Amino acid sequence: MEIKDVTNFPAVAGLGGPEGAGKGGAAPKGGGSFASVLAKSLDEVNAMQQKADAAITAFAAGDKVSLHETMIAMEQADVSFRLMMQVRNKIVEAYQEILRMQV
Repeated sequence: MEIKDVTNFPAVAGLGGPEGAGKGGAAPKGGGSFASVLAKSLDEVNAMQQKADAAITAFAAGDKVSLHETMIAMEQADVSFRLMMQVRNKIVEAYQEILRMQV
């Protein structure tokens, strides 16, 4: 199993960082908008969930799928879903913080 650096994911790389904030562009070059990056990330999480479901179904049906492959697919889907939920929680926190600001 290959472990990838988080900065190599296209969805994360498209977000840019604080160094690009003062350069006048609303979106990083080739990165797309925040909404499109978020939608792409949700699609990737959904694909991992569907892959895990397919692995479970194949394992239960007795196909030639090993228990290890099934468990790895399930854990990848679980970790990606947990990460997505944490990102959602941070977005909701930021939104609530903005609502609390006095104008």
